[in-house]
Amino acid sequence: MRRPIIAGNWKMNKTVSEAVDFVRQLKALVANVREIDIVIAPTFTALQAVSREIEGSNIELAAQDVFWEASGAFTGEISPIMLKDVGCRYVIIGHSERRQYFGETNESVHKKIKASFTLGLHPIICVGEALEEWETGKTFDVIKIQIIQCLEGFSREEMERITLAYEPIWAIGTGKTATPQQAEEVHAFIREQLEGITHRQVSQGVRIQYGGSVNSDNISDLMAQPNIDGALVGGASLKADSFSRIVKYSKM
Repeated sequence: MRRPIIAGNWKMNKTVSEAVDFVRQLKALVANVREIDIVIAPTFTALQAVSREIEGSNIELAAQDVFWEASGAFTGEISPIMLKDVGCRYVIIGHSERRQYFGETNESVHKKIKASFTLGLHPIICVGEALEEWETGKTFDVIKIQIIQCLEGFSREEMERITLAYEPIWAIGTGKTATPQQAEEVHAFIREQLEGITHRQVSQGVRIQYGGSVNSDNISDLMAQPNIDGALVGGASLKADSFSRIVKYSKM
């Protein structure tokens, strides 16, 4: 049985003080949730303060990106060593906004995943298609290539530590969302592709999140699907009350 995972990606939002205030509210709201992994991904500047604030709670820390080298002359980047040191357990890799605005490729995603494994971080690896690709029926082709190129060559033990996040790019921040049935179809396809590059037992254990305008109104229907194991939440994760309602979907 795969344990659900709900992660909030704050993107470029919240100062350090705002992040700390948010976490204090969230801790109280989700204190009794024990059956779901709760993850938040603040900006780099807030990681340390948030890490201290969630210590001893049921909330885990993630970073929004990572570089593939441990150290060196890479101005503006942050290494897996630094993320581990500040208390991160998870790291988001390959988000569509990183691909769209900052030149992220399947090759760089692969290198970042590999670097994350060396420090024991758990990658949340994003895949998904653009609107034109979805409208022209290329969703499965695009995602197959992403999975193969991003995950090629990793061991069984490494594959057991990943989480995949299916994010149709046309649904991110637009208010549009795939229907639960559409999302399930793609999630099932992703699991089939995983089986092709690893053991069936491993592929059945990998958690696959859905991301794309997730909110408290659609989370229950999404989570009812057999291959949807969680959500990567954007805008609705920026307020403690709305994010807590998503986290507590099974109790509503």
